[in-house]
Amino acid sequence: MKPGDRIILGIDPGTLVMGYGLLHIRNTKLSVPGLGVLKLEKYDDHAIRLKKIFERVSGLIDEFKPDELAIEAPFFGKNVQSMLKLGRAQGVAIAAALSRNIPITEYSPKKIKMSITGNGNASKEQVAAMLKQILDLDTTHDYLDATDALGAALCHYYQRKGEQGNAKSYSGWKAFLTDNPKRKL
Repeated sequence: MKPGDRIILGIDPGTLVMGYGLLHIRNTKLSVPGLGVLKLEKYDDHAIRLKKIFERVSGLIDEFKPDELAIEAPFFGKNVQSMLKLGRAQGVAIAAALSRNIPITEYSPKKIKMSITGNGNASKEQVAAMLKQILDLDTTHDYLDATDALGAALCHYYQRKGEQGNAKSYSGWKAFLTDNPKRKL
């Protein structure tokens, strides 16, 4: 890649559908080399789903060679089991990036929505419509998880351009575990 070129992999973690979007920055020109979802509902075993997430994220990294990963942080809900499963899905995606020495940054859903639409309470459809306009996409994806992932990547790009946020970046496992001691097994 030439100087001024950078690729950000965005991930919207999920245990039934994981979205991903790639944002290529060439100087100040933005393009989308990849956008899609990994469908996991056909797998009954949660461990197999986590393995598939790890393999797909690793494959995306091998194929597109991103410089950074931006991932949506789990939101806090009332169903503890769902939150645990979502947290595991996020952790596996993070592990795939860190295993390839890709720095990761996580953003809250509210931060991503605010960054893309100017409204932290925007709907997934509003985020998708704004991304279509900003990035001049020919089409939006059938799954809003894909555009949510692309939103994480674009949010990260905006943050790096100078906006200040509540993002956390880690350059490896040691840095991640130092900042998150309760996540050790």
